[in-house]
This record gives sequence, C-alpha cells and structure tokens, in this order.
Amino acid sequence: MHTTLISPADLQPQLDAVRVVDCRFDLTKPDAGAAAYATSHIPGARYAHLDRDLSSPITPLTGRHPLPNADALGAKLGSWGIDNDVQVVAYDADNGMFAARLWWLLRWLGHKRVAVLDGGFKAWQQAGFPVTSAVPITSPKQFRAAPQEAAWVSATDVAARVGDSTWRVIDARAPERYRGDIEPIDAVAGHIPGALNHPFALNLHTTAQFLSPSELRTRFAPVIGDAPPNQVIAMCGSGVTACHNLLAMEVAGLQGAKLYAGSWSEWIRDRSRPVVKGP
Repeated sequence: MHTTLISPADLQPQLDAVRVVDCRFDLTKPDAGAAAYATSHIPGARYAHLDRDLSSPITPLTGRHPLPNADALGAKLGSWGIDNDVQVVAYDADNGMFAARLWWLLRWLGHKRVAVLDGGFKAWQQAGFPVTSAVPITSPKQFRAAPQEAAWVSATDVAARVGDSTWRVIDARAPERYRGDIEPIDAVAGHIPGALNHPFALNLHTTAQFLSPSELRTRFAPVIGDAPPNQVIAMCGSGVTACHNLLAMEVAGLQGAKLYAGSWSEWIRDRSRPVVKGP
C-alpha cells in the first residue's frame, strides 16, 4: 500500500492493478491540462480537472477552489473505476502541486491507499515508460465517501487561533505573495497575522522530486517549532498548494496537520478579517 509517494519504477509494473489519475493543470490556462492529457498520458489514466472535478462552484463567500461536495466527488471517483479498496496514484506535470490536492481529497474521504507520483509525468517520460493518447474504457465502481471533518478547518477556526502560540498557521505561497509585495491572483495582498511562510517549493529537489524525510523535517523545523503536528494548519492561496505541504509533512512523519480549505482567497472575502504585510 502506497500512502504518500510512489516512483515511476514502482508504478510501472503495477499499472494494471491501480487506478491512475492525471491532475495536470495550469491556473492561468484552465483547459491546458485536459489538452495535455488528450495528447499524451500514462496508460490507463483518467483525467481530473481542478476546477470542475476537484472543487465545487465558487460563491461570494468562498475561496477560489472550495472543497467539492463529498458525495459528488465520490460519484466522480466511482465513475473513474475507483472504489474504497483500490490503490490510487495521482500525478501532474512534475512537482505534485495539483496531484497533492487529489491525494488530500481522497484521504479526506477516508481513502488512504493513495499516493503521488514523485516527479510526475516528466519523471515518467524520463524513465522511458510508455505513454498513450487513448482514453481508457472504465467499469464504474461504488465509492463510499466517509468525510473526515477533523482534517480541515474553516476561516472561523483560523480566526480563533490567531495569536494562539500553541498553533501554527503555515502559508505555502511564494515569499513575495506571502509578504504582500505582489498579488497576481487575489484582490488583496498580504497574509494572515501570525502565519509563517513555508513555500511548497522548499519540499522539492531541483528535479521537482520530493526531498527525503529527514531533509523535509529539517526544512519544516523552523516554522513548526515545538507545536505538535496536529496543531498545524496548512494554507495557501486557495487550498491547493497547501496540500503539497501536508503531503511533505506526511512523508516527513509529521502527521495530523489540518487544511484551511478556503485559504487566503476565502480569508479576504470578509474585509473585517485582519491582514498584514511584510515578513
């Protein structure tokens, strides 16, 4: 059972026994991932669109990628031939930032047999393994969603912990967005008071593969400090790259951290919530 990462070499001989999901996406070109999938993908892979499949519709009170309805996502997983027993492998182009979203969502629904392909489609191709443009014929299965509500927190929960030194809020956005120097996506720049910055890129080698468990623990130590992992809240712009930090913590043996699902794009919907700029 693979529950965090899997290498291309370990996945290739298991292709017939697992369900692979292609999560490639581009925030600036929402249809680019589907187009890339149509051109070439890992044999047997199904495609998951971040906006349409892995998020629910945006409302005036939500962030940019609200959590999907649990039953709707369960039905979608079933249509891809995923039940509660099968091993799932998610991948994206290379760094895992979108695949980690599906990894977290499946765990939220109670499915632990899910892993991210380390290095993504790029690593698969570099290993010389086959690709195809054929869309697989899928036999639907039944997926029973069992949401783990303790796995995520709301804006109200985060607001209640601002200033509480026993908790850590860790922001996965790039440093310049965290500081509020620039904000290319959301309407307000800055970060939540007390939040600390751990850009998700710090979890990776230059090859876009994850660091070792010991290296990840070292990288997270300055922001987690003496807080227990189950009192860590991961956030980002919209609840996507925060999942990368949650996956990296899991690889590092730092288990139990929670996702602020709405993240920054939800936080700023209410202008009464405090915002700070700077380091």
